[in-house]
Amino acid sequence: MSENRESLYLDRASAFAGQEKKAAATSSAVSWLRVGVFVAGAVLAYLLFKSGNNNAGALAILGFYSLFILVMRWHSRLNFRYQQLRLLRQVNEQEVERLQGKLSKFDGGQEFVDDHHPYTSDLDIFGQSSLFQLLNRSVTSIGKYKLALWLRKAALPEQVLRRQEAVSELASPLRLEWLQEFLALPMHYKHDAESAAGFIHWFKNKAFFRQHGWLKPLLFILPVLTLAAIAAWFYGFTGWIAVGLLLVQFFLAYKFRVERDEYYEKSIGIYEAMRSYTKQLQHLEQHQFSSPVLQEMQQKLIKSGTRSSVSINRLANIIDFFSWRLSTLMAFFLNNILLWDFVWMYRLESWKEQHLQQLEQSLEVLAEFEALASMAAFQHAHPHFAVPRLSQSPFLYQASALAHPLIFSVKPVANDFEMQGIGHTIVITGSNMSGKTTFLRTVGINMVLALMGAPVCAKSMTVAPAQVYTAMRTADNLSENTSSFYAELKRLRVLLELTEQGQPVFYLLDEILKGTNSRDRHIGAMSLIRQLHKRNASGLISTHDLELGAMEQELRGSVENYSFNSDIIGNEINFDYKLTPGLCRSFNASKLMQLMGIEIEEEA
Repeated sequence: MSENRESLYLDRASAFAGQEKKAAATSSAVSWLRVGVFVAGAVLAYLLFKSGNNNAGALAILGFYSLFILVMRWHSRLNFRYQQLRLLRQVNEQEVERLQGKLSKFDGGQEFVDDHHPYTSDLDIFGQSSLFQLLNRSVTSIGKYKLALWLRKAALPEQVLRRQEAVSELASPLRLEWLQEFLALPMHYKHDAESAAGFIHWFKNKAFFRQHGWLKPLLFILPVLTLAAIAAWFYGFTGWIAVGLLLVQFFLAYKFRVERDEYYEKSIGIYEAMRSYTKQLQHLEQHQFSSPVLQEMQQKLIKSGTRSSVSINRLANIIDFFSWRLSTLMAFFLNNILLWDFVWMYRLESWKEQHLQQLEQSLEVLAEFEALASMAAFQHAHPHFAVPRLSQSPFLYQASALAHPLIFSVKPVANDFEMQGIGHTIVITGSNMSGKTTFLRTVGINMVLALMGAPVCAKSMTVAPAQVYTAMRTADNLSENTSSFYAELKRLRVLLELTEQGQPVFYLLDEILKGTNSRDRHIGAMSLIRQLHKRNASGLISTHDLELGAMEQELRGSVENYSFNSDIIGNEINFDYKLTPGLCRSFNASKLMQLMGIEIEEEA
């Protein structure tokens, strides 16, 4: 099935490449036409003025300037479409790379890495070769942060069902064109790490013109008086009035230079993002969804009859005009004649009073749409992945053909798995490299996907909501003077504290207490299983200690033994990576040491 999707994306990439080439040629031709219009207008105006036909020369300048603007706007639209086709080609090429497991160039969400989180580090949710790299298609900060939040915290059952419904529609082959257009649109713009949330937080507390109300009438009076005084100067009146008014404007600009710079710096930082949000929101507003969930989200983009794309586009335009101050010469004339910065500061504050609340709500909706779009693209790329069902039966985890989504083998090994009930522990034994740890991660990462509303790497899956908690990767921390054994004990203490809070906890513990001697490890592991058996918790524990298998008899029905096994044939160790009931029947450490050159002496 993945091969079919790979072929589909390759075909689409090839088709977009052909359209991109044609669009580039058209855009280039119109670009030259623009140059031709400018040159023709300049030459015609020159000839007319030279011949003394000044009126015709002025009309030529006006006419060709208007034509130049029209051609320039035409070229801008053509160039945007050319860029969109190029990005659509890239979107499909990236889908192929994800299917092939080439994730290194994708954003791993490094800023979300947290070694103290209940599961994200152990399950490779963020970082290199992570689930985030496989799942995320967002380029905006709001989309990435929303998706990361969903990966870090399980949703409520009703939220899971709503997301599944929305993703199901967006992942439909009939929606592929719309979905990929939506994913490509923000790629036209630069997106800084800091989101619009910082601007909104800052802007809420700003009220420059409320604090300096006397400036408002000056915005309209001073520029008119200044222009009138300058015009009068040219007609022979005294120029001291104009000079005086210019000095007043200069003084105001100097007095409030810090405020003017702050308003500009804060607003220009979100300009590209606002342009991007405008395009994305227009794409959302113009589409007709059939899912009630998506329709409900879409309705939130309209407030008092004004679409979000319209109000956010106004903000982008205000910031654009404000940026004319970047030219030193332009800024000098604009601010000393037209109070330019103050005008656009006033426009910003006027916009805030009408639309800031709508901006916050719209960005929340857009962030959710982006996160859903990532999940939908993931589901479309893996149509054989199952949409999991939620269960109210405590700790039910039932899956067929369960596999790890980050293993990209041609034929990845899948296992059926089932467990349920409070205080239930699956003890998994096995030889080195047989697949114990990978299976624990497989169970965990698919549970994370299921509880965020995404499809899972399985033929079918039913799971009960619970807090996932892992203790797998524990290492020495020199800065904290912490050994790996003590670090593991701290993780286990947090697990016990979680289970005391009453919420259901699904734990995945790999080679627990491996940092101490075999006797203490055996006693400690058995004690931990007994303690967890009495809590609102269930899960899996992997170990080399066959002694833990005795717990199946002690806590009959609550502890089960499973294993991964290997066969040694000559100098080769063969693994089947299949989950098998019962204790491990073979170990391979001695053989591995022999293969590494260590001479193993048989005991007498």
